[in-house]
Amino acid sequence: MTDYRRNFIAGGSFFFTVNLADRRLSLLTECIDDLRTAFRETRQHHLFWQRRYWEHTIRDEKDFARHIDYVHINPLKHGLAKRVRDWPYSSFHRMVKLGVYPEDWAGDVSGLDGEFGERP
Repeated sequence: MTDYRRNFIAGGSFFFTVNLADRRLSLLTECIDDLRTAFRETRQHHLFWQRRYWEHTIRDEKDFARHIDYVHINPLKHGLAKRVRDWPYSSFHRMVKLGVYPEDWAGDVSGLDGEFGERP
């Protein structure tokens, strides 16, 4: 990807994910406050989080909603919670208060095996 070009759009919204090389580790949640601080400080001093990360330009409201759903369902997909509302670090709680989601959105996945088609 040496010829990768950034999609510079003034006022655009972009989606990217953060994960560890070893996804079995829990450092991102154990050190959530440190991650939030690092992200906030980096945004103040740099236009992009890091070189060579994958980003997605949000195309419209429907695309934005799909990505927000993805973020909220991720703790379930990775076996970190049985219900979206059980994940304490989620913006889901704020969205419930705003009336965007019902509190029981996505239900209970305790009967599922946690395999959602993602890489291990």
